[in-house]
Amino acid sequence: MTLADEGITGTSAQKRPEFQRMIRRCRQKKIDLVLVKSISRFARNTVDCLNYIRALRTLGIAVIFEKENINTLETDSEMLITMMGAFAQAESESMSANIVWGKRQAMREGKANVQYQHLYAYELDESGNPRIIPEQAAVVRQIYDRFIAGHSVRMIKKLLEQQGVPTAKGGDVWSESVIRSILKNEKYCGDVLMQKTYTQDCISKKQIRNVGQLPMYLMRDHHESIISRDRFNQAQAEFARRNAGRAPTRKLAPTGRSCYSAKYALTERLVCGECGTLYRRCVWVKRGQKFAVWRCASRIDYGTKYCHDSPTLREASLQAAILAAINSVMSQREALVGQIEESMRMELIPFPGGTVSVSDIDRQLEELDGEFQALFADSKDGGFMQHAEEFKRISDDMAALKEQKASLLEQQNSDSAANGRIKSALDILNTGSGAFTEWSETLVRQLVDTVKVLSADRIRVCLRGGIEIEQTLGGEELQ
Repeated sequence: MTLADEGITGTSAQKRPEFQRMIRRCRQKKIDLVLVKSISRFARNTVDCLNYIRALRTLGIAVIFEKENINTLETDSEMLITMMGAFAQAESESMSANIVWGKRQAMREGKANVQYQHLYAYELDESGNPRIIPEQAAVVRQIYDRFIAGHSVRMIKKLLEQQGVPTAKGGDVWSESVIRSILKNEKYCGDVLMQKTYTQDCISKKQIRNVGQLPMYLMRDHHESIISRDRFNQAQAEFARRNAGRAPTRKLAPTGRSCYSAKYALTERLVCGECGTLYRRCVWVKRGQKFAVWRCASRIDYGTKYCHDSPTLREASLQAAILAAINSVMSQREALVGQIEESMRMELIPFPGGTVSVSDIDRQLEELDGEFQALFADSKDGGFMQHAEEFKRISDDMAALKEQKASLLEQQNSDSAANGRIKSALDILNTGSGAFTEWSETLVRQLVDTVKVLSADRIRVCLRGGIEIEQTLGGEELQ
């Protein structure tokens, strides 16, 4: 009987069906002798090789390696097998290192190997190039629009299911993780970020998330985009903003932050003026009638231990006061639009430290690379040690420039996200007609930064850009 695993790695015995079939037959006493061309054909993992040989020896079954002329039932065979198995494993590790080097070199040169078959809203055309699927692209844009407008991932999932939007596989139930991956995948803005994961070693083949252990390579405008890069950066900034407000436990610390709420904009904006803790929405029942109120989260969780006098506010009165504050600005919006834009730019976009551009840095890197190549050519005849200091200077200069370039690209991404937030807020100010009469969670998210509770009948509304308005609340006082 001949058993062979064709085109399958020898570093893991578990992934070799024919090898496992041979072991099963040996344990069933259906095989008396195993003939192998060489140790490298038996296994390229030293531990696997020895474990299986010992197991077969216990069963009284010999393994004879033709190339090495070794019989495993002989007393001196194990040392030889250990050495030969180690050599076979080292050969696999060397081949793996060469393959990894080749792939990383291709990444450095901008050659991306992207799998579009499983990427939602993309497919491959007859030439093997990525092509957008219009119907699914519209879904991707809707996901981004709703997330940036303040919807949670769970709300987007429910909305897609209510609309009957099919998943990539044609199902009718969306996964939150799929929606989250769409929102975080740079391929939708036409870019490709390579080496987000890497293989730990060729034996375990464990995939590790790259969080700084190895360099990543970003290719801009690699393929046709579905959303703009500004829109993508806005989504990442929104992720960061929501995560920054998460509390580590369900109960808040005395001045802790609550988790993000897509349903109520005030959950992350209404602040207790006494202890600095965010307010939390509650539903009370009075004389058989239910109504919503907002209370200091520290008072809810710890009583008066940290916060003694924070008032409870009716939601209706609170919303009316905030709308009144916004409308007082809207009545003077022509004079205030410029002030709000300038204030938001000062708040969100830091003043640049210099005038150097990415293209300037790329040009300097090219010059240094040319200098390096010329120095290398001059040193081929044994002059490497003489130019050691020059090599080190060029290497240090290139490393510093690459770090500066990465910082500049990160700043540009941050600026584009900030510009998106500014534009959204100004659009509301410029297109609003008359006073706002109905409460809008989206409106509050775009225009209001924080609302500070000063007393039972007074709040301070801080709009984006630094404009502050004190407003009186109506309605009865609650205890």
